Amino acid sequence: MDRTLHFRSLHYAGQGPGPRLIVTGAVHGNETAGTRGIERVLAQLDSGELAIVNGSVTFVPVVNPLAYGRGQRAGDRNLNRNLFPKADPRDFEDRVANWLCPLLAAHDVLLDLHSFLSPGEPFVMVGPRDNDGPLEPFRRELEERALARVLGVRRFVDGWLRTYGAGVQRRLRDDSQLETVLRYGVGTTEYMRTTGGYALTLECGQHDDPQAPDVAHRAILNSLAHLGLVDAPRPEPIPREQMEVLSMSEVHDKRNDGDTFSRPWTSFDRVRQGEEIGRRADGTPVLAAADAVMLFPDSAARAGSEWYYLARENSDF
Repeated sequence: MDRTLHFRSLHYAGQGPGPRLIVTGAVHGNETAGTRGIERVLAQLDSGELAIVNGSVTFVPVVNPLAYGRGQRAGDRNLNRNLFPKADPRDFEDRVANWLCPLLAAHDVLLDLHSFLSPGEPFVMVGPRDNDGPLEPFRRELEERALARVLGVRRFVDGWLRTYGAGVQRRLRDDSQLETVLRYGVGTTEYMRTTGGYALTLECGQHDDPQAPDVAHRAILNSLAHLGLVDAPRPEPIPREQMEVLSMSEVHDKRNDGDTFSRPWTSFDRVRQGEEIGRRADGTPVLAAADAVMLFPDSAARAGSEWYYLARENSDF
């Protein structure tokens, strides 16, 4: 482990009262659109082109410097899973978490900027409805979804932790492991919600899409204006009829390393009822039970882990 790596954040506070926003990039080191977008906003702030007049904003251009320096998704492990402070940090990402988690908890709102592998348009992942349930209790749905609608994208996805948790419960035989494994599903946004804040993950586009940093930059500026941190008109929310809203509904596991997809699926491909998605190692076809939308297909998944998710259209946002 390289102990010379350090963590860096930049904080700007206005003279008036307001919310505390934190904007993060490069949680995964090969996802640099957020970093580029943040750098552009920093340049605007430092030149005087932009000014924070109310509240405050903290920027973390590179959350995971080890992964970023290597140009790869992770350093020792995926930082965006099992994200909690650790009394006995075992790997570099544990050390990131011990610095990052208290920083998140000192803020009200998180905008976490990512990108993805396959071609596709940007989308935002939002949290659960307000609820008092044991998995992800939440009380700031209206604020979170209002911010999501001004980021500048038209595609919205919810239901991550709920769907992930259902898969965990299905595959675990020993209930004593359940809490430990469910904690594995907690990343930056889920942790932020445990502190009483609200949070969005913005997937800005394909990793190498030259437009992805523009998506990140626009989302940051819109967030600053929406929250009243800068002296600018508040952006208009995207009309409901222009939105594509999806709720993750089911996760399917790879049972054997020999399970294969029938074609090279990418996220947001449409799947028709009865369509063959893949084949089990013994040749059994895996068919879609209903019309759905493919999310996060992983042909390299190992046996016993998530192979792909399916989502459904949701008219209620």
